[in-house]
Amino acid sequence: MAQEKLNENAAAYFVDRHADGPISQKPAFIEGDGEQRTLTYGDLAEQSGRIAALYEKHGMPREGRAAVLVLDQIEFPIIFWGSLKCGVVPIALNTLLATDVYKTILRDSRAQVLFVSQALLPVVESILSDLPDLKSVFVIGESEDHLNFADELKTCETRPGIEVSADESAFWLYSSGSTGQPKGVRHVHGSLKFTADTYGAQVLGIEADDVVYSAAKFFFAYGLGNALTFPMSVGATVILLSGRPTPDVVFDILNTHKPNIFCGVPTLYAAMVAHVETGNGVLDTKLTKCISAGEALPEEVGKNWQAICGAEILDGVGSTEMLHIFLSNQPGDVVYGTSGTAVPGYDIRLVDESGQDVDVGEIGELLVNGNSSATDYWNQRTKSRETFEGLWTRTGDKYEKREDGRLVYCGRTDDMFKVSGIWVSPFEVEQALSAHKSVLEAAVVPMRDDDELEKPKAFVVLKEGADAADIGQELKEHVQQRIGKWKYPRWVEVVDDLPKTATGKIQRFKLRDS
Repeated sequence: MAQEKLNENAAAYFVDRHADGPISQKPAFIEGDGEQRTLTYGDLAEQSGRIAALYEKHGMPREGRAAVLVLDQIEFPIIFWGSLKCGVVPIALNTLLATDVYKTILRDSRAQVLFVSQALLPVVESILSDLPDLKSVFVIGESEDHLNFADELKTCETRPGIEVSADESAFWLYSSGSTGQPKGVRHVHGSLKFTADTYGAQVLGIEADDVVYSAAKFFFAYGLGNALTFPMSVGATVILLSGRPTPDVVFDILNTHKPNIFCGVPTLYAAMVAHVETGNGVLDTKLTKCISAGEALPEEVGKNWQAICGAEILDGVGSTEMLHIFLSNQPGDVVYGTSGTAVPGYDIRLVDESGQDVDVGEIGELLVNGNSSATDYWNQRTKSRETFEGLWTRTGDKYEKREDGRLVYCGRTDDMFKVSGIWVSPFEVEQALSAHKSVLEAAVVPMRDDDELEKPKAFVVLKEGADAADIGQELKEHVQQRIGKWKYPRWVEVVDDLPKTATGKIQRFKLRDS
């Protein structure tokens, strides 16, 4: 007897199973700015079901690619899940890039359809005629020259989702480009539920009554899990912010909409702590869970934020290639300054340059094994083979393993350098600098001295009102006292800000080249 085929379309699990159930009229998404609209689970199922007819009307085939340049507003989940329902591959694009980068990505992906928020249309308008594969442009908002998404969707009937296997291509993300041009990272349907069953259920412990706000946006793998996958796996509610998450705006979202789960990044946590310390911000709500990823969280920032809100930060490590966090501190078992231990469902290794496992106390590159791994990088075979080695994915991060099994972040593989023959972790020096009362954030890179030997150089952003006079010598002595005489930065440069990706990662390669 033939075995019945199992429908493993991710949209069936995250969207359609809620359509007629007890939460069908519950808000799935609430806009915290803009038009402040609400989208229920039932409405999401109905409207995402119209996307198939929309694509058919405009000649979009199954497995075609649709670029989604959409702010965090209710249209994003409609388009994303609607595309998965009918087998079209959505490509979530960073909403903060420059025109030339969009041109590179759209040409590389050969997207046939583009969905774009009205506010972002001017950034790509000039390149649309120079994209030979692009056939249709849908604008969310008003536009005289392109299709209106809302008007087009109204003309389409709702259709059920198609059956797919867990291993079929579902969506792409483009890596944040912390070391150069972004790469197209391809994920399958089964990866979404895997992250929900592992980190979402077993670390975050998300429940139906939770209300979530993620400062990390949908286009960021971290934000996609926080604000789409995990809440929808249990029927929770998400607060969306289409604008920039500055400390003022984030405090307003937290105090007005009262989410109990807050998902931030280290840079934002540091800025919000400084905001409170200078009397510019007040937290007037009860947070029960906070998480952080994107870069390692400085120990002092974690402790200071917990003192403000009472909730510990679960600092973790994830990647676009692995879709979400695979290494994390656990609730009730947080040690700031470490990245914790493997998330249940994932295996990790630390290896040296020859691929051998390193001992406790030694530094090695982090490899991870888990079923949320991407299939490859689009059109980059060599880079794919270097990163995806059978069951294992190379992260490019250097870690040290402690006696208790926790891992301590040391830096990116290409950020590490030796001083007097000993490895220096830029992050260790940065943590020491950030612990100084005057420092908001810091980045450390190697620089050659007069003898052509590499030594640490620090770039620091000072807190508002901090005195910059003689700060260089003061910081050098501060680092010497905290982590050792030979690790201190030989040069200290005060800057207004640090170069970062849109997801908050410091682009140290730009500092090395400056």
